[in-house]
Amino acid sequence: MSIRHGAMTRRAVTAVLAAAALSLSTACGGGDSGSDDKKSSSSASTESGKPEESGDGSGNTVPDKSKTLATINGSNGFEFTIHSAVRDGGGFLTISGAVKNTTGKRQIPPIQWNGEETLVKRTGRSFAGVTLVDKVGKKRYYVLRDTDGFPLTTTGLTAFEGGQSVDFFAQFPAPPNETTTLDLQIPLMPTATIEIS
Repeated sequence: MSIRHGAMTRRAVTAVLAAAALSLSTACGGGDSGSDDKKSSSSASTESGKPEESGDGSGNTVPDKSKTLATINGSNGFEFTIHSAVRDGGGFLTISGAVKNTTGKRQIPPIQWNGEETLVKRTGRSFAGVTLVDKVGKKRYYVLRDTDGFPLTTTGLTAFEGGQSVDFFAQFPAPPNETTTLDLQIPLMPTATIEIS
């Protein structure tokens, strides 16, 4: 009798704890798309290599490719096409575009694109080494990091097959509103001046 009574008591306690945990999780974050949800979607877009800009009708997000701000051709066989440089309401500037292997052979992204920091090396190949320069304000802007030290840019790059193109994004602190142009510096690539929209 005491064994049966003990099992029933344990089940009742487990049910009460489960109900309390469920109500707590609902009260603390259920359905409200606050900053934590935005951070999750930002890191999800980081891993997928696609910034959240617009939908394609199937639930996937795709970068806006309606205009080209700059095309950067490197001697290393890679070409960057910058499609947008957009200020966010939260004080961020997001650069998006595509990088293409213009050769007919398989190429590995240069390690210099990752940046020099120890923390970003654990993300694998990325664009964490990209910087923006405000020549008028005499400031350099680096790719933002999240609270765990991961860069807010496309990560997990793998080898590019010949002719392959990959969408990318990188998020920076926004320069002052009066700044309308910036120099985009990608390691091993020529500098390009882009206009902020």
